[in-house]
Amino acid sequence: MRAAASLSHSANAAASRPAPANDTHAEVTVGGLRTACLTRQALARMMVVDCLAARQDSLSRPRLVFASNGHAIAMAARDAAFRRTFEQADIIHADGQAAVFASRLLTRTPIPERSATTDFIHDAAKVAVQTGLRFFLLGATEEANAEAARILRQTYPGLQIVGRHHGYFSQLEEDELCDEINLTQPDVIWVGLSVPREYEFSVRNRPRLTAGWVVTCGGCFNFVTGAYRRAPGWMQATGLEWLYRLAREPRRLFWRYAVTNPLAIFLLLTRTFSHRTAAISGTR
Repeated sequence: MRAAASLSHSANAAASRPAPANDTHAEVTVGGLRTACLTRQALARMMVVDCLAARQDSLSRPRLVFASNGHAIAMAARDAAFRRTFEQADIIHADGQAAVFASRLLTRTPIPERSATTDFIHDAAKVAVQTGLRFFLLGATEEANAEAARILRQTYPGLQIVGRHHGYFSQLEEDELCDEINLTQPDVIWVGLSVPREYEFSVRNRPRLTAGWVVTCGGCFNFVTGAYRRAPGWMQATGLEWLYRLAREPRRLFWRYAVTNPLAIFLLLTRTFSHRTAAISGTR
């Protein structure tokens, strides 16, 4: 289903990606994006193994972990440049419940559960305390970033947040910022910038960054602080969290959902399928 240009680009990108430490998991294509079939717990375990392995290899580059949802699926279909950027990810996980539903309906190896980044950051924090992984928080306003760091440290005693930086910087400042990040020796860099900026930043700066994982996380820090509120559990489970968010922020989100939701549904129904081999070798 992918265009020849996308196939060629993906093959070249795969050749340049770092070899993963734990490299076997199933993948399916959901809405046109190759998506990992992982539980949140399995994703957290993979983070630990990869990050601890990266500490032993000073030449390794961080693995890029991106989140797939209706917005990303629709943007990847409409914007070839965004798709090329998104396909640089080593792991694409199902941030949206609709992706899980589509995989259950149309594939042989469905995604076991949604791994919303707003939930996963808490899973990651728990195992980071147990294993000594170090976090760097990048994004949001200075106030939100500082408050998110405070709450995470308070909620998970012993969590090492070795550095943080707000998201208001220019591309010209990225070299200096990457140096600042590297000096803190993080294992996981959480990148909470706007879409598509957070993906572009992660791809552009992967060669400069020293870490195990770079994880895009959208507005995650604002959810940690409580500035953004999650939908009730039943709305999350039925894939209606977008409706809750629309009701709370209609001016900001109406046109986004009006444009992306119909296209995302079409793509989920027409570009979701199993691969010939469920177990993959880690290169994409």
